[in-house]
Amino acid sequence: MKEFFQLLKHGNTSALTAAIVNGVVSLVKGTTYFFTGNVAMFAETLHSLGDAANQLFVFTGSALSKKRPTKKFPKGFGRIVNLVLLFAVIVVGIMAYETVKEGISHIFHPAESTGFLINLIVLLACTALESTVLLKAMREIVAESGEEASGFKLIPASIRNLKSAKAATKLVFMEDSVATAGGLLAALAVIISHFTPFHQAEGIASILIGILMFIVVGEVFLDNAGGAIGKSDEGMNLQVGQRIMSDPDVRDIQVLTVIKEGDTFHVDAEVELDATLTLAEIDDIRDRIEDDVLTIKGVSDVVITFDEVDNTLDWQYGDGR
Repeated sequence: MKEFFQLLKHGNTSALTAAIVNGVVSLVKGTTYFFTGNVAMFAETLHSLGDAANQLFVFTGSALSKKRPTKKFPKGFGRIVNLVLLFAVIVVGIMAYETVKEGISHIFHPAESTGFLINLIVLLACTALESTVLLKAMREIVAESGEEASGFKLIPASIRNLKSAKAATKLVFMEDSVATAGGLLAALAVIISHFTPFHQAEGIASILIGILMFIVVGEVFLDNAGGAIGKSDEGMNLQVGQRIMSDPDVRDIQVLTVIKEGDTFHVDAEVELDATLTLAEIDDIRDRIEDDVLTIKGVSDVVITFDEVDNTLDWQYGDGR
């Protein structure tokens, strides 16, 4: 139990912040829905509740993934975060289904809700809170990429580097992007429903919010299914390969595999050396290459094996093999 709490200190801070904020937001929205019966508020309540549960799972998973390797699990626990995220999308999927279902029901059986001002104030205030979490996630994505951006430049910079972001940070970014857009959409529906007889607007907003949630489910599932199985990273593959080939004693790379293990990368490479080298020299070369590759941000484990030069070029800088 002590080790568990120690690991929690290394959990993804964006996910923890998002879980707390969305938990508070879902409570406020749920209370408002209870008194007003506004279907757009219902959709936003389920959305925020799903996000809060997800992000709590993600925080816990990102912390457990930092557990050190054991004899039974020599490659560590990096993929736990991917497995947790796969479970988390089930929660979002259920919430998305209920949101769409309620929206369809409201379109066929529209009813005017009460508490226009309180609905609008709560939606706008909660959207502002969720946007602060989104801003934090943007900053983390940009920081992880090594770029420097501030102000409005954070938006394109975070989108540009989203694919290379940590799985937990990426989820927070996607969920709170949808949360912010959904909050504004729900607020617009409340205004339309109040000032016009088109009360179906709230149902339409609920369906659109549910669809956005389904999009997040699909994207996160595909991304983390690959991570849980063991997906090669082409960009890192090329970077590692170029670093290995820059060593003066390396003649070629026969096999190079770079697998993402949670938030870090595991590298396996078989390189070709001159057959005249002594065992001591080969051992020094191995140490030099491993130390060099480990300086690449994100690489946590490197295994290098050797073969003699076969006069056939296997490594090509352009194709990332």
